[in-house]
Amino acid sequence: MKTGRCFGNRHRPRSGNDHVSTVGLTEIMTAERFNDGGREIQPPPDLLETVTRFLTREGSEGEVPRLTALKGDGSARSFFRLNRGTPLSRSFVVMWNPPADNASVRENLACERIGKHLKRRGVPVPEIYHVDHRRGCVVMEDLGDTSLQDHLEHVEDPSPVFERVLEVLLRLQADGARGFDPRWCCQTPRYDRAVMILLEACYFREAFLRGCAGVAGDLDRLDRCFFHCAEMASRGPGRFFLHRDFQSRNIMVSGGGIRLVDWQGGRLGPPGYDIASLAIDPYTDLPDTRRDFLVEAYLSMLRDRAPSMADDFRRTYPYLAVQRNMQILGAFAYLSRVRGKRNFERYIRPALDRLRRLLGRMPDPGLLPLVETVREIDPAVFGCGTSPVRPGSG
Repeated sequence: MKTGRCFGNRHRPRSGNDHVSTVGLTEIMTAERFNDGGREIQPPPDLLETVTRFLTREGSEGEVPRLTALKGDGSARSFFRLNRGTPLSRSFVVMWNPPADNASVRENLACERIGKHLKRRGVPVPEIYHVDHRRGCVVMEDLGDTSLQDHLEHVEDPSPVFERVLEVLLRLQADGARGFDPRWCCQTPRYDRAVMILLEACYFREAFLRGCAGVAGDLDRLDRCFFHCAEMASRGPGRFFLHRDFQSRNIMVSGGGIRLVDWQGGRLGPPGYDIASLAIDPYTDLPDTRRDFLVEAYLSMLRDRAPSMADDFRRTYPYLAVQRNMQILGAFAYLSRVRGKRNFERYIRPALDRLRRLLGRMPDPGLLPLVETVREIDPAVFGCGTSPVRPGSG
Protein backbone atom coordinates (compact mmCIF):
# COMPACT_ATOMS: atom_id res chain seq x y z
CA MET A 1 0.00 0.00 0.00
CA LYS A 2 1.32 3.39 -0.97
CA THR A 3 1.12 5.82 1.94
CA GLY A 4 2.45 8.89 0.20
CA ARG A 5 -1.11 10.10 -0.50
CA CYS A 6 -2.87 8.41 2.38
CA PHE A 7 -3.84 11.62 4.15
CA GLY A 8 -6.50 12.91 1.80
CA ASN A 9 -9.66 14.53 3.18
CA ARG A 10 -11.42 11.22 3.33
CA HIS A 11 -8.87 9.93 5.85
CA ARG A 12 -8.66 13.01 8.03
CA PRO A 13 -10.43 12.57 11.38
CA ARG A 14 -13.54 14.73 11.46
CA SER A 15 -12.50 16.66 14.54
CA GLY A 16 -8.88 15.79 15.17
CA ASN A 17 -8.33 14.10 18.48
CA ASP A 18 -11.46 14.45 20.55
CA HIS A 19 -10.04 15.89 23.75
CA VAL A 20 -13.14 16.88 25.72
CA SER A 21 -12.93 18.71 28.98
CA THR A 22 -15.85 19.22 31.34
CA VAL A 23 -13.86 21.84 33.19
CA GLY A 24 -14.93 25.46 33.33
CA LEU A 25 -18.34 26.99 33.08
CA THR A 26 -19.17 29.55 30.44
CA GLU A 27 -22.48 30.86 29.20
CA ILE A 28 -25.93 30.20 30.65
CA MET A 29 -28.65 28.86 28.37
CA THR A 30 -32.30 29.02 29.40
CA ALA A 31 -35.50 28.58 27.46
CA GLU A 32 -35.42 32.32 26.77
CA ARG A 33 -31.98 32.82 25.31
CA PHE A 34 -28.44 31.53 24.91
CA ASN A 35 -25.81 34.13 25.80
CA ASP A 36 -22.75 33.39 23.70
CA GLY A 37 -19.99 35.73 24.80
CA GLY A 38 -22.42 38.66 24.97
CA ARG A 39 -24.19 37.72 21.72
CA GLU A 40 -27.70 36.46 22.38
CA ILE A 41 -29.01 33.82 20.01
CA GLN A 42 -31.96 31.44 20.08
CA PRO A 43 -31.20 28.14 21.82
CA PRO A 44 -31.38 24.98 19.73
CA PRO A 45 -35.09 24.03 19.83
CA ASP A 46 -34.39 20.31 19.46
CA LEU A 47 -32.08 20.32 22.47
CA LEU A 48 -34.51 22.24 24.65
CA GLU A 49 -37.36 19.97 23.62
CA THR A 50 -35.39 16.87 24.50
CA VAL A 51 -34.24 18.05 27.93
CA THR A 52 -37.70 19.38 28.77
CA ARG A 53 -39.19 15.97 27.97
CA PHE A 54 -36.49 14.32 30.09
CA LEU A 55 -37.22 16.62 33.06
CA THR A 56 -40.93 15.91 32.74
CA ARG A 57 -40.19 12.20 32.93
CA GLU A 58 -38.07 12.90 36.01
CA GLY A 59 -41.00 14.61 37.72
CA SER A 60 -40.03 18.22 37.00
CA GLU A 61 -42.83 19.12 34.63
CA GLY A 62 -43.22 22.86 34.04
CA GLU A 63 -39.70 23.78 35.14
CA VAL A 64 -37.61 25.90 32.77
CA PRO A 65 -34.44 23.96 31.93
CA ARG A 66 -31.20 25.74 32.73
CA LEU A 67 -28.35 24.65 30.50
CA THR A 68 -24.85 25.82 31.37
CA ALA A 69 -22.41 25.38 28.51
CA LEU A 70 -19.27 23.48 29.44
CA LYS A 71 -16.04 24.53 27.79
CA GLY A 72 -14.87 22.02 25.19
CA ASP A 73 -11.52 21.40 23.54
CA GLY A 74 -11.03 19.51 20.28
CA SER A 75 -14.43 17.96 19.85
CA ALA A 76 -17.20 18.99 17.48
CA ARG A 77 -19.70 17.97 20.15
CA SER A 78 -21.20 20.36 22.70
CA PHE A 79 -21.67 19.68 26.40
CA PHE A 80 -23.99 21.37 28.89
CA ARG A 81 -24.84 21.09 32.56
CA LEU A 82 -28.58 20.69 33.03
CA ASN A 83 -30.20 22.00 36.22
CA ARG A 84 -33.84 21.59 37.14
CA GLY A 85 -34.24 25.17 38.34
CA THR A 86 -33.69 24.81 42.09
CA PRO A 87 -30.22 25.19 43.63
CA LEU A 88 -30.30 21.86 45.51
CA SER A 89 -31.70 19.71 42.73
CA ARG A 90 -29.56 17.09 41.03
CA SER A 91 -27.78 18.20 37.87
CA PHE A 92 -27.01 16.26 34.71
CA VAL A 93 -24.60 16.58 31.79
CA VAL A 94 -26.06 16.80 28.30
CA MET A 95 -24.06 15.89 25.22
CA TRP A 96 -25.39 17.46 22.03
CA ASN A 97 -24.09 16.14 18.72
CA PRO A 98 -26.66 16.74 15.94
CA PRO A 99 -26.79 13.78 13.51
CA ALA A 100 -25.69 15.86 10.52
CA ASP A 101 -23.80 13.03 8.83
CA ASN A 102 -23.09 9.34 9.13
CA ALA A 103 -20.03 9.95 11.31
CA SER A 104 -22.01 11.82 13.97
CA VAL A 105 -24.79 9.21 13.90
CA ARG A 106 -22.26 6.42 14.46
CA GLU A 107 -20.51 8.43 17.17
CA ASN A 108 -23.75 8.92 19.10
CA LEU A 109 -24.66 5.25 18.79
CA ALA A 110 -21.19 4.29 20.04
CA CYS A 111 -21.54 6.66 22.97
CA GLU A 112 -24.72 4.92 24.10
CA ARG A 113 -23.83 1.31 23.30
CA ILE A 114 -20.27 1.33 24.59
CA GLY A 115 -21.18 3.49 27.60
CA LYS A 116 -23.96 1.14 28.71
CA HIS A 117 -21.74 -1.88 28.11
CA LEU A 118 -18.94 -0.48 30.26
CA LYS A 119 -21.41 0.43 33.00
CA ARG A 120 -22.77 -3.13 33.02
CA ARG A 121 -19.22 -4.43 33.34
CA GLY A 122 -18.59 -2.29 36.42
CA VAL A 123 -16.30 0.22 34.73
CA PRO A 124 -16.74 3.65 36.42
CA VAL A 125 -18.33 5.62 33.58
CA PRO A 126 -21.33 7.93 34.12
CA GLU A 127 -24.84 6.54 34.05
CA ILE A 128 -26.75 7.28 30.84
CA TYR A 129 -30.30 8.39 31.65
CA HIS A 130 -31.80 9.40 28.34
CA VAL A 131 -30.87 9.15 24.66
CA ASP A 132 -32.53 10.87 21.71
CA HIS A 133 -30.71 9.77 18.58
CA ARG A 134 -33.03 11.69 16.28
CA ARG A 135 -31.78 14.92 17.85
CA GLY A 136 -28.31 13.75 18.81
CA CYS A 137 -28.77 14.24 22.54
CA VAL A 138 -27.52 12.13 25.47
CA VAL A 139 -28.32 12.97 29.11
CA MET A 140 -25.95 11.42 31.61
CA GLU A 141 -24.69 11.56 35.17
CA ASP A 142 -22.87 14.73 36.22
CA LEU A 143 -19.39 13.90 37.50
CA GLY A 144 -18.51 17.45 38.52
CA ASP A 145 -15.71 19.68 37.29
CA THR A 146 -12.50 18.12 38.64
CA SER A 147 -10.48 16.29 36.02
CA LEU A 148 -7.27 14.47 36.82
CA GLN A 149 -5.42 17.40 35.25
CA ASP A 150 -7.05 19.78 37.75
CA HIS A 151 -6.51 17.42 40.66
CA LEU A 152 -2.78 17.13 39.98
CA GLU A 153 -2.39 20.89 40.26
CA HIS A 154 -3.29 20.69 43.96
CA VAL A 155 -1.45 17.63 45.27
CA GLU A 156 2.11 17.28 46.48
CA ASP A 157 2.42 13.58 45.69
CA PRO A 158 0.45 12.31 42.69
CA SER A 159 1.34 8.65 43.33
CA PRO A 160 -1.85 7.70 45.24
CA VAL A 161 -4.21 9.05 42.60
CA PHE A 162 -2.18 7.54 39.77
CA GLU A 163 -2.34 4.15 41.51
CA ARG A 164 -6.15 4.38 41.54
CA VAL A 165 -6.16 5.45 37.90
CA LEU A 166 -4.05 2.43 36.93
CA GLU A 167 -6.42 0.10 38.77
CA VAL A 168 -9.35 1.57 36.84
CA LEU A 169 -7.42 1.31 33.57
CA LEU A 170 -6.75 -2.40 34.06
CA ARG A 171 -10.41 -2.96 34.90
CA LEU A 172 -11.42 -1.03 31.77
CA GLN A 173 -9.08 -3.05 29.58
CA ALA A 174 -10.02 -6.49 30.90
CA ASP A 175 -13.68 -6.18 31.92
CA GLY A 176 -14.51 -3.81 29.07
CA ALA A 177 -13.36 -6.42 26.55
CA ARG A 178 -15.68 -9.12 27.91
CA GLY A 179 -18.79 -9.26 25.77
CA PHE A 180 -17.68 -6.26 23.72
CA ASP A 181 -19.19 -6.15 20.24
CA PRO A 182 -16.87 -4.48 17.70
CA ARG A 183 -19.95 -3.50 15.68
CA TRP A 184 -20.62 -0.83 18.31
CA CYS A 185 -17.46 1.07 17.27
CA CYS A 186 -17.92 4.34 15.42
CA GLN A 187 -14.53 4.36 13.69
CA THR A 188 -12.76 1.01 13.39
CA PRO A 189 -13.46 -2.22 15.29
CA ARG A 190 -9.81 -2.60 16.26
CA TYR A 191 -6.73 -0.51 16.78
CA ASP A 192 -4.59 -2.15 14.12
CA ARG A 193 -1.85 -1.36 11.62
CA ALA A 194 -4.23 0.42 9.27
CA VAL A 195 -5.19 2.84 12.06
CA MET A 196 -1.55 3.29 13.04
CA ILE A 197 -0.46 4.12 9.50
CA LEU A 198 -3.44 6.06 8.11
CA LEU A 199 -4.83 7.84 11.17
CA GLU A 200 -1.64 8.36 13.17
CA ALA A 201 1.54 8.22 11.11
CA CYS A 202 0.11 9.87 7.98
CA TYR A 203 -1.82 12.31 10.15
CA PHE A 204 1.48 13.23 11.82
CA ARG A 205 3.25 13.58 8.48
CA GLU A 206 0.68 15.78 6.75
CA ALA A 207 -0.79 17.81 9.63
CA PHE A 208 2.36 18.24 11.70
CA LEU A 209 5.49 17.73 9.60
CA ARG A 210 4.22 19.29 6.39
CA GLY A 211 1.41 21.55 7.60
CA CYS A 212 2.78 22.86 10.89
CA ALA A 213 6.56 22.33 11.06
CA GLY A 214 7.03 23.24 7.40
CA VAL A 215 9.17 20.21 6.58
CA ALA A 216 9.71 20.27 2.83
CA GLY A 217 10.82 17.65 0.37
CA ASP A 218 9.77 14.09 -0.27
CA LEU A 219 8.33 12.78 2.99
CA ASP A 220 7.48 9.47 1.35
CA ARG A 221 10.89 8.38 2.61
CA LEU A 222 9.19 7.91 5.99
CA ASP A 223 6.81 5.26 4.66
CA ARG A 224 9.14 2.41 5.54
CA CYS A 225 9.52 3.80 9.09
CA PHE A 226 5.77 4.04 9.54
CA PHE A 227 5.22 0.48 8.37
CA HIS A 228 8.03 -0.75 10.61
CA CYS A 229 6.73 1.07 13.69
CA ALA A 230 3.19 -0.23 13.10
CA GLU A 231 4.49 -3.76 12.59
CA MET A 232 6.47 -3.70 15.85
CA ALA A 233 3.59 -2.12 17.78
CA SER A 234 1.27 -4.88 16.56
CA ARG A 235 3.36 -7.76 17.90
CA GLY A 236 1.27 -8.29 20.98
CA PRO A 237 -2.24 -9.28 22.01
CA GLY A 238 -4.93 -6.95 20.72
CA ARG A 239 -7.95 -8.37 22.55
CA PHE A 240 -8.25 -5.70 25.27
CA PHE A 241 -10.64 -2.77 25.41
CA LEU A 242 -8.80 0.36 24.29
CA HIS A 243 -10.12 3.81 25.19
CA ARG A 244 -7.75 5.54 22.71
CA ASP A 245 -7.80 8.90 24.48
CA PHE A 246 -6.91 7.92 28.02
CA GLN A 247 -5.53 11.27 29.19
CA SER A 248 -6.08 13.50 32.19
CA ARG A 249 -8.97 15.54 30.79
CA ASN A 250 -10.96 12.37 30.20
CA ILE A 251 -10.35 11.08 33.74
CA MET A 252 -12.50 12.67 36.43
CA VAL A 253 -11.90 12.70 40.18
CA SER A 254 -15.46 12.55 41.45
CA GLY A 255 -16.82 11.72 44.91
CA GLY A 256 -13.45 10.40 46.00
CA GLY A 257 -13.28 7.97 43.08
CA ILE A 258 -11.92 7.80 39.55
CA ARG A 259 -14.45 8.07 36.71
CA LEU A 260 -13.95 7.94 32.94
CA VAL A 261 -15.53 9.96 30.14
CA ASP A 262 -15.23 10.26 26.34
CA TRP A 263 -15.30 6.52 25.65
CA GLN A 264 -17.10 6.60 22.29
CA GLY A 265 -13.86 6.10 20.35
CA GLY A 266 -13.22 2.81 22.14
CA ARG A 267 -12.36 -0.41 20.33
CA LEU A 268 -10.28 -3.55 20.84
CA GLY A 269 -6.51 -3.19 20.92
CA PRO A 270 -3.26 -3.73 22.84
CA PRO A 271 -2.95 -2.75 26.52
CA GLY A 272 0.13 -0.56 25.99
CA TYR A 273 -1.57 2.22 24.05
CA ASP A 274 -3.74 3.62 26.84
CA ILE A 275 -0.94 3.61 29.41
CA ALA A 276 1.19 5.43 26.83
CA SER A 277 -1.60 8.00 26.48
CA LEU A 278 -1.52 8.56 30.24
CA ALA A 279 2.26 8.60 30.56
CA ILE A 280 2.94 11.08 27.72
CA ASP A 281 -0.20 13.12 28.38
CA PRO A 282 0.54 16.66 27.10
CA TYR A 283 -1.76 18.24 29.69
CA THR A 284 0.15 16.93 32.71
CA ASP A 285 3.59 16.97 31.03
CA LEU A 286 5.14 14.50 33.48
CA PRO A 287 8.95 14.36 33.67
CA ASP A 288 10.63 11.25 32.32
CA THR A 289 11.25 9.82 35.80
CA ARG A 290 7.56 10.04 36.68
CA ARG A 291 6.55 8.59 33.31
CA ASP A 292 8.90 5.66 33.72
CA PHE A 293 7.60 5.03 37.24
CA LEU A 294 4.01 5.09 35.98
CA VAL A 295 4.71 2.58 33.22
CA GLU A 296 6.61 0.27 35.59
CA ALA A 297 3.78 0.45 38.14
CA TYR A 298 1.30 -0.49 35.41
CA LEU A 299 3.52 -3.35 34.26
CA SER A 300 3.75 -4.66 37.82
CA MET A 301 -0.05 -4.68 38.11
CA LEU A 302 -0.37 -6.31 34.69
CA ARG A 303 2.17 -8.99 35.63
CA ASP A 304 0.15 -9.84 38.75
CA ARG A 305 -2.93 -10.44 36.60
CA ALA A 306 -1.34 -11.94 33.48
CA PRO A 307 2.35 -12.87 33.99
CA SER A 308 2.74 -14.13 30.43
CA MET A 309 2.01 -10.68 28.99
CA ALA A 310 4.96 -8.85 30.55
CA ASP A 311 7.43 -9.66 27.75
CA ASP A 312 4.97 -8.69 25.00
CA PHE A 313 4.28 -5.42 26.78
CA ARG A 314 7.97 -4.51 27.06
CA ARG A 315 8.56 -5.25 23.38
CA THR A 316 5.59 -3.31 22.02
CA TYR A 317 5.22 -0.41 24.46
CA PRO A 318 7.98 1.87 23.03
CA TYR A 319 6.45 1.64 19.55
CA LEU A 320 2.92 2.24 20.85
CA ALA A 321 4.22 5.31 22.69
CA VAL A 322 5.72 6.62 19.44
CA GLN A 323 2.40 5.99 17.69
CA ARG A 324 0.51 7.91 20.36
CA ASN A 325 3.01 10.76 20.29
CA MET A 326 2.68 11.08 16.52
CA GLN A 327 -1.11 11.12 16.88
CA ILE A 328 -0.88 13.88 19.51
CA LEU A 329 1.31 16.07 17.30
CA GLY A 330 -0.93 15.53 14.28
CA ALA A 331 -4.03 16.38 16.30
CA PHE A 332 -2.59 19.52 17.90
CA ALA A 333 -1.28 20.75 14.57
CA TYR A 334 -4.64 20.16 12.88
CA LEU A 335 -6.68 21.71 15.71
CA SER A 336 -4.48 24.79 16.01
CA ARG A 337 -3.68 25.47 12.34
CA VAL A 338 -6.80 24.20 10.53
CA ARG A 339 -9.58 24.60 13.06
CA GLY A 340 -8.13 27.76 14.62
CA LYS A 341 -7.99 26.43 18.18
CA ARG A 342 -4.77 28.24 19.00
CA ASN A 343 -4.74 27.12 22.65
CA PHE A 344 -3.33 23.79 21.49
CA GLU A 345 -0.16 25.40 20.12
CA ARG A 346 1.42 25.59 23.57
CA TYR A 347 1.53 21.80 23.75
CA ILE A 348 3.27 21.22 20.40
CA ARG A 349 6.85 21.90 21.41
CA PRO A 350 6.70 19.74 24.59
CA ALA A 351 5.14 16.95 22.53
CA LEU A 352 7.92 17.26 19.95
CA ASP A 353 10.53 17.11 22.73
CA ARG A 354 8.89 13.97 24.09
CA LEU A 355 8.93 12.30 20.67
CA ARG A 356 12.62 13.08 20.31
CA ARG A 357 13.35 11.55 23.71
CA LEU A 358 11.25 8.48 22.97
CA LEU A 359 13.04 7.87 19.68
CA GLY A 360 16.40 8.56 21.30
CA ARG A 361 15.83 5.67 23.71
CA MET A 362 15.06 3.21 20.89
CA PRO A 363 18.21 1.93 19.13
CA ASP A 364 16.20 0.70 16.16
CA PRO A 365 17.73 1.38 12.71
CA GLY A 366 14.29 0.92 11.17
CA LEU A 367 13.29 4.25 12.70
CA LEU A 368 16.40 6.19 11.66
CA PRO A 369 14.76 8.31 8.89
CA LEU A 370 12.07 9.38 11.38
CA VAL A 371 14.70 10.16 14.02
CA GLU A 372 16.63 12.33 11.54
CA THR A 373 13.50 14.14 10.33
CA VAL A 374 12.37 14.98 13.85
CA ARG A 375 15.88 16.04 14.88
CA GLU A 376 16.07 18.59 12.04
CA ILE A 377 12.91 20.46 13.10
CA ASP A 378 13.65 23.80 14.73
CA PRO A 379 11.59 23.84 17.97
CA ALA A 380 11.84 27.63 18.13
CA VAL A 381 9.13 27.93 15.45
CA PHE A 382 6.61 26.73 18.04
CA GLY A 383 7.51 29.22 20.75
CA CYS A 384 8.32 28.27 24.31
CA GLY A 385 5.33 25.91 24.52
CA THR A 386 6.01 24.86 28.09
CA SER A 387 3.28 23.53 30.35
CA PRO A 388 2.98 24.64 33.97
CA VAL A 389 5.10 22.59 36.34
CA ARG A 390 2.87 20.46 38.60
CA PRO A 391 3.62 20.34 42.33
CA GLY A 392 5.57 17.22 43.12
CA SER A 393 5.83 16.21 39.49
CA GLY A 394 9.54 15.59 39.72
